[in-house]
Amino acid sequence: MTKLYTCEVHVRWGDSDRLGHVNNVLYAEYAQEARVQFFRDCIIGAGALPTPMVVRKMTFDYLRPVTDETAPITVEIVIPHVGTSSFVVHQLMRDRNGEVCVRAEGVMVGFDPETEKSVPLPERTRELLKEYAPVEVSAPAR
Repeated sequence: MTKLYTCEVHVRWGDSDRLGHVNNVLYAEYAQEARVQFFRDCIIGAGALPTPMVVRKMTFDYLRPVTDETAPITVEIVIPHVGTSSFVVHQLMRDRNGEVCVRAEGVMVGFDPETEKSVPLPERTRELLKEYAPVEVSAPAR
């Protein structure tokens, strides 16, 4: 059965811009905060050794603003693909009313800080990440 990880991210007083919306650059911080919570709770907390990782790519679709009145944000995380040294993370950010505000997608890579090159993820980490893969629904046979 697929797991869905959710966590709450608080909007800080200084996060809003002059229009009263959370400034768009802060969603990268919110995404990072949620990923850190995910790794602490679901990977390290499940017995896998911490693995250095870096963000290779992040994209954001801004769908609706978050304001002080609609904060905090709930972030949902699934892992649709796990490779040998990298994985894809999808993050859905919802406001306090449950409205989807931002869709984020990132590629994370296992990383060796000494060589500054990618490295394979430990097998235990890969197994745990795969527990958060969304279930694929196949089309009905015709």
